[in-house]
Amino acid sequence: MGIFGKKADKNVPILSAGEVKQRLLALNRGTAPYQIIDGSSEKVDLIAEWKIVDAKWYEIFAKANLTKVFRIYMKLDEAKHELRTKDDEYTVEWKAGVPSLSISVQKFQGQNTSVEFGAAYAFTEELTPGQVYKYRFNTNEIKKPIQDAVAACGWTYKGVAFGKL
Repeated sequence: MGIFGKKADKNVPILSAGEVKQRLLALNRGTAPYQIIDGSSEKVDLIAEWKIVDAKWYEIFAKANLTKVFRIYMKLDEAKHELRTKDDEYTVEWKAGVPSLSISVQKFQGQNTSVEFGAAYAFTEELTPGQVYKYRFNTNEIKKPIQDAVAACGWTYKGVAFGKL
């Protein structure tokens, strides 16, 4: 369905919002370059984001010369069995190898897919040191596992470009 959504698997029982939230949080693992966190401080249910401010990861992101990152804000709509999502893009400024995030002057909200190419250290979950190769940094590395988990719960992933989550 592309960046705007993925339909629920009709052959799967529909789980509760609490169960969907637990399945999404279960996507977190120490070796993944992203994390899914509680979103109550932003008035949403969950937030998915790159681990760019995690000390274990920011050196890898810095070597990849990443200049933009995004967050996925998620709300569970139990009545419709939908995970409604909206992307926000942030600019990354590197100071002495440490990231500083700020909302881009040309702020983007809605649904976004971005791919950045370049030569850098390996961007893998194995974190093998010293390996240099051409990498592809794709926002779907975060979105696809979320979409698949939601569909496996009998829910629909619905990307919102305009309007309210």
